[in-house]
Amino acid sequence: MIKRFFVATVFFVITAMLIPFSVFLFSNLQKNEEESSRIKTNQISVYFKDEGKTRSMDIEEYLCGVVAAEMPAEFETEALKAQAVAARSYAFYRQENPSPEHPDAAVCTDFAHCKAYKTQEEQASLWKEKREEYSKKISDAVYDTAGEIITYNGDVAMAVFHSQAGSGRTENSKDVWGGDVPYLISVESHGEESAPNFYSTQSVSFGEFREKLASVKPNIKIETFADIAAPTLSEGGSVKSIIIGGEEFSGKEIRSIFALRSSCFKIIADNEKVTFEVTGYGHGVGMSQYGANTMAKEGYSYIDILTHYYTGTKISGV
Repeated sequence: MIKRFFVATVFFVITAMLIPFSVFLFSNLQKNEEESSRIKTNQISVYFKDEGKTRSMDIEEYLCGVVAAEMPAEFETEALKAQAVAARSYAFYRQENPSPEHPDAAVCTDFAHCKAYKTQEEQASLWKEKREEYSKKISDAVYDTAGEIITYNGDVAMAVFHSQAGSGRTENSKDVWGGDVPYLISVESHGEESAPNFYSTQSVSFGEFREKLASVKPNIKIETFADIAAPTLSEGGSVKSIIIGGEEFSGKEIRSIFALRSSCFKIIADNEKVTFEVTGYGHGVGMSQYGANTMAKEGYSYIDILTHYYTGTKISGV
């Protein structure tokens, strides 16, 4: 009787210890599987705009073409790694949030819609005698970060990026696109002024200025340059909105109408000519590529760069 009682007691104790451990183990395995499920998928469907075809390819191979097209190969290695992780994150984000523009593909090679892409032949033509050096440099940046993505509260981040912030800060997503994304908020960014064509100007006659705006908003009434009001600026320093001839335009609209390099501009006008003085290049949201390169030169790692530009995020797999 005592022996049976002892055996039963030991069995009960062992069972009591194992059940919580099993639950803990199963819970963690399930969590790890959920967190890495995206990363295990090594194929991505890509719509090649020039060909009009969709192809499935290895995602890291795809990213080598994206990084080659999106960031100068002479940039610092840590900046290239940051670019690779940002582009990978965007690709996974698009897999989970398909675009109606190409429903049968996660991403496309149209830089105006998804990300730019250069084939190996295009890379060789661009880099010429440095093609082997640059190809290896970009390949290393991609494969050294293979499987790593940016996440926010467990979800893959929409890691958008641009070439140059125009005024020492990036933009809030809500000021550019209207959506309030918590990790796409204005942060300091410096070093962009060293970029080629950081400063640009564009001039049109006053008549052309009036005609282009009237084609978008027919009720506009512009008589003289005095009908151009002072703009309202965003936290990032770009034009958020501006009243011209009694009509309100967003900085994004003005940029599109006059094909400006960014929405960070000043208007210098008289009754003969209107000149836009522009700084920076791109929409200004997320990571600044030239800012990332400056951080890399200062000794920051690609993780430092990414967590600076994408507030409150972490890098999965690190």
